[in-house]
Amino acid sequence: MSVTQENGSFQTETNPMATTTAHSPRIKPLNNGIVAADNSAHAPLIIPPPTTLPSTLGHYLARRLVQIGVSDIFSVPGDSNLVLLDYFVAEKGINLVGCCSELNAGYAADGYARRRGVGACAVSFTVGGLSLINAIAGAYSEDLPVICIVGGPNSNDYGSKRIIHHTIGLPDFGQELRCFQNLTCYQAIINNLEDAQWQIDTAISKCLEESKPVYISICCNVVSIPHPSFSIQPLIPFSTKCLYSQTNQLSLEVAVAKAAQLLNSAVKPVIVAGKKLRPAKAQDAFLELVDTCLFSEHHAHFIGTYWGTISTAFCCETVEIADASIFVGASLDELETLAFSLTYKKNKAIMVEIDRVVFPNGPTFVPILMKDFLQALAKHVKPNPTAYENYRRIYVPECSPPESDPGEALRVNVLFKHIQKMLSSQMSVISETGDSWFHCQKLKLPKSCGYEMQLLYASIGWSLGATLGYAQAAPQDRVILCVGDGSFQMTPQEVSTMIKLGQKNIIFLINNGGYTIEVELHDGPYNVIKNWDYTAIVNAMHNGDGNCWTTKVYTEEELVNAVETAMGDRNDCLCFIEVIVHRDDTSKELLEFGNKLVACSTRPPRL
Repeated sequence: MSVTQENGSFQTETNPMATTTAHSPRIKPLNNGIVAADNSAHAPLIIPPPTTLPSTLGHYLARRLVQIGVSDIFSVPGDSNLVLLDYFVAEKGINLVGCCSELNAGYAADGYARRRGVGACAVSFTVGGLSLINAIAGAYSEDLPVICIVGGPNSNDYGSKRIIHHTIGLPDFGQELRCFQNLTCYQAIINNLEDAQWQIDTAISKCLEESKPVYISICCNVVSIPHPSFSIQPLIPFSTKCLYSQTNQLSLEVAVAKAAQLLNSAVKPVIVAGKKLRPAKAQDAFLELVDTCLFSEHHAHFIGTYWGTISTAFCCETVEIADASIFVGASLDELETLAFSLTYKKNKAIMVEIDRVVFPNGPTFVPILMKDFLQALAKHVKPNPTAYENYRRIYVPECSPPESDPGEALRVNVLFKHIQKMLSSQMSVISETGDSWFHCQKLKLPKSCGYEMQLLYASIGWSLGATLGYAQAAPQDRVILCVGDGSFQMTPQEVSTMIKLGQKNIIFLINNGGYTIEVELHDGPYNVIKNWDYTAIVNAMHNGDGNCWTTKVYTEEELVNAVETAMGDRNDCLCFIEVIVHRDDTSKELLEFGNKLVACSTRPPRL
């Protein structure tokens, strides 16, 4: 049986370290009664003793965040959260990271949660919260547990009909809350101490259970007030239960038997793995089913990434001629199905969702947890190499791009040829929205090399903040960011934060003079942007303070020299490499992607 990923976004799971830390941490008590987040691919986090007895709300929240593995909080100060930030600064286990904007703080918490398993950000009321909200929408779409902490107004102002600053001029303080209700799985307004401890614990538990963002607004005047409920020592471990109902054993037995019969009677079945494995916490169960590392590109029967007509070479053909398939945790949205154009045999496809199993032209079995189904199915499915053998018969190795002539303008495919040579198990790759999706999809990732992208929400500019957070969560890795000039102009400020923190990321800024992905969808003068001197901008952010190296490359020879420098003499600092390419230099996959989306979006209205 062949194993494939559904599309490029599912490469977020190629790194065993990243995938095991991307779900809710398991809680392990230490000898001193404090607990640490246990991420199976990393050593347990060592939590320092509390700075002081957590007798106030600020101390309690800080200590709870440390307990679940949050050691960095991404923040923007405002008058309503300053006292709370003081407590975060005072807590030994927390590093308060000041960001340049609330939007970027949210992106950073998103990236942090992808690697560490949970992230947190802290902003001020309304003016900060509404700036943050776009990033939280993206985290929600990716099933990422992010704790949004907002410093709220004075508790006495609730119900007073007063109009206060940082609002839209109405005596209604619920505007921000209502905006967050559709983008978070739990909301808490803490304006008194009687139930504050319960609300904090409930919010954090929900965040971990449901693998979704939560919203906690804390009135500024209650942060530093002691309360007996905050003085419990040692801290009680979180009790996280599965969001979904327990598996019905009778349903499980029938579903497993039905699935095994379909797969075992097929001639050339395939398995397609999707990104919902992460929130379902079913990675280990999937390991049992495929008998290898989760989404490992080194498994003998791994054939690539399934993304319709822009799939890895020969992967699409193998999946779509299969006479049986099982899609595990697949997200069949517009982008991940290439405008709903996938042509796999839907009448032969089993869909395994987080809490149910859906059979083609047949029943849906609920409640069945994904991990329970995979574990049970692994005991009943017979090995079948036919699909893989067929794939090997038609497979033709991909060719490298032709060598550049001396002085020839650099091509994007040549750039990614050299990025491929850079990759190691101590690296991670982050791909921005756009043509980088399709070039990065072709990279052959070494074992334990991580890869992240945001496909469904596709917020342009996401990757810079996400790189900041991801690198902060994995200081032992070197993160490579591939970002276009248009996306960079959305959120450039956080390069300065990376320099301030001493991160050693390698940023490839692909400068082609505009929004290339939009050009392929619908061209117009609005897709041409003002060209910046990007290396000069980063040098200005550096300003002689920190460790940063920049260069601008026009040819393959210059690129080779830049990569050698970044990996050699400058391997301990942030490296910013601006790559100058032609405006029309795009991948064929982007052209196909654009055609499919345009055809879908320009359908005439129904009569």
